[in-house]
Amino acid sequence: MDAIGSSSGGSRNRRITTSSSASNGGSRSPLCGGRRRVVATKNDGWSNPLLANNTVKKLQRREITSNRHRSGAITKSVHRFRNFRLTERYDMHDPVGQCSLVLPLLMRRAKVIEIVVVHDIVFALASSGVCAAFSRGTNKTICFLNIFPDEVIRSLFYNKNNDSLITVSVYASDNFSSLKCRSIRIEYIQRGKPDEGFPLFETESLKWPGFVEFDDVNEKVLTYSAQDSIYKVFDLKNYTLLYSITDRQVEEIKISPGIMLLIFSRGQSHVPLKILSIEDGTVLKDFNHLLHRNKKVDFIEQFNEKLLVKQDNENLQILDVRNAEVKEVGSTEFMTPSAFIFLYENQLFLTFRNQTVSVWNFRGELVTSFEDHVLSHPDCNTNNIYITSDQDLIVSFCKADNDQATDTRAGSINISNIWTGKCIAKINSSNAMPSKDEQEGSSSNKRQVEVNMVEEALEDITALYFDEEHNEIYTGNSNGLVHVWSN
Repeated sequence: MDAIGSSSGGSRNRRITTSSSASNGGSRSPLCGGRRRVVATKNDGWSNPLLANNTVKKLQRREITSNRHRSGAITKSVHRFRNFRLTERYDMHDPVGQCSLVLPLLMRRAKVIEIVVVHDIVFALASSGVCAAFSRGTNKTICFLNIFPDEVIRSLFYNKNNDSLITVSVYASDNFSSLKCRSIRIEYIQRGKPDEGFPLFETESLKWPGFVEFDDVNEKVLTYSAQDSIYKVFDLKNYTLLYSITDRQVEEIKISPGIMLLIFSRGQSHVPLKILSIEDGTVLKDFNHLLHRNKKVDFIEQFNEKLLVKQDNENLQILDVRNAEVKEVGSTEFMTPSAFIFLYENQLFLTFRNQTVSVWNFRGELVTSFEDHVLSHPDCNTNNIYITSDQDLIVSFCKADNDQATDTRAGSINISNIWTGKCIAKINSSNAMPSKDEQEGSSSNKRQVEVNMVEEALEDITALYFDEEHNEIYTGNSNGLVHVWSN
């Protein structure tokens, strides 16, 4: 899966889109959190170079400490998000912005699909493949990360091990068919010199259905060369090759802290599985999991010692691989989600289905249903979802209240507690306006402009990021604009 974790931790961005790589049994797996995988596309073209909805998976997961003092944390969180206002706006098409190249992709506006904040730099990636870097200090454009006119950037990954940003791109000169990775130190970007970075994994042929996956938890990179049917694991700290997996019967690999799950071509009534140490590829367990005949596999996921298996119209099975104990959850209770986010420290996982979020434990019990957290977009894109590093809060772009006193199409940014399901704060077109005292002395025209800007900023949010250090929320919209919300 896309080793693209939730929206925080090392990779600092999350989003959920469907992958073009099929899971076992020919089915398409839901997204799951904790890694970022970028899959090469079969027929990329200049007219639609990104195809983000079926190629890039950004997942959310990280190695973080859970918050045990929940009651105090909830009270603190309520104050943390009080009086949030729209404070700044960045335009990816700013004509004043610095760009040494003429980028054809800037000729049309495109939606923001990913936001990453590193130190005082805000990175915004558009569906057109343009990536802009803005200075939070000066609120000006620093540079564009596209170093060639025909470069289409597909995804971003912040590598905290060496303070660099990794871009994954395709190029028109290659008919957009191969993924190319590049590492750029943050200090180079601060100087407006993204071209001083260097390429990664040049020996790998990453054509469709090949992929590259960045795993921030284990500090590993997984690549798949479809041409050779070889998986390779690299060290994320220095990009050295650790080992290769050459078995052509491997159909999919899932990564969990410390281990990898290898899923092989299924038999009629079982699927062969192997669990490997992610450090050196040592086989830790080799076994078969029984399946219902003639039923497609919806997903197989690994979470530490737990294996989650779901077939079409069948119960969810939670297998403990240590003792082979199986817990089943009825198919009417647990229906196949479109995405997962695993909360490793809390031993929970989030599921996304039909614009709703639910929290489950590994006993198969529903822990939390959110009372006011209906996601705005039906495709459950995790670009619009952020999980805090304490794994106690979820920040999402949601549908506005039915009783909200406004005729606009604006949604709201909801902050909810993962343990209780309560909505503890909300940013909408009613409460994100300047107060009457703040508006005193302003003309009616200026006040109306401010109202319109807030409503437009909340109309179609396509990417969301929460900078926990500076307590600021960043959102991107379909017009290539990035908005900053803070108190």
